[in-house]
Amino acid sequence: MRISVSRPSLGGELFACCATTLLTVTSDAHYFSPRPGSDLERRELRVHLAGAERNLVTAKGLFSFDGLDKATAILLAHADLFAPIAPGSDVLDIGCGWGPIALSLALEQPECRVTAIDINPHARTVTRENAARLGLTNVTVAAPEDIPESARFDALWSNPPIRIGKSELHALLARWIGQLHGTGSAAMVVGKNLGADSLATWMARQFPARRVEKVHSSKGFRLLGVGPERSES
Repeated sequence: MRISVSRPSLGGELFACCATTLLTVTSDAHYFSPRPGSDLERRELRVHLAGAERNLVTAKGLFSFDGLDKATAILLAHADLFAPIAPGSDVLDIGCGWGPIALSLALEQPECRVTAIDINPHARTVTRENAARLGLTNVTVAAPEDIPESARFDALWSNPPIRIGKSELHALLARWIGQLHGTGSAAMVVGKNLGADSLATWMARQFPARRVEKVHSSKGFRLLGVGPERSES
């Protein structure tokens, strides 16, 4: 599977499940907030996703609200380097923002069920609207707390929230990678200078039954893959 994208501006997805302290000390606090303010300032967005130009909506205050960020574009452009997503799979996008990963996967894999989660209610609203604009019926948008811990997924795709802090990020990934089926896999993009290599090392320790590998490097970013659980011989 190869997902076509345009060249965007530099950035990284910002999503958190627990970042109360961080909200007071970072200019990126709006991305992390479960209460980002009552006003949703929508803006029209024309962007290239899944091989075509799409007329979508975004909102001021969301991460990369004016286009597709460079990291996400690299992940989508090299989708074919990861394990293929089988028809009928349940796929998870954590930190969906305005929805580029979830929407691309749903367009490319119409027989799959894509769940997009974000702590920011504005992001969830916009992603729902974008899915509706594209006529997608295979996208579900939810808050993280609305997904039961018993839920299982076949694949996880994400530009994860590196800037929420190491302990919060580790807790986030431990939960969601932990909700993959044994045969499931994860595909992520992380900036090399934001700790991609150390994160890969941590994931390998955290999930010893799964193979963690650096799939590709491009323009200062690493593509990290987490494979299915290895069968015991």
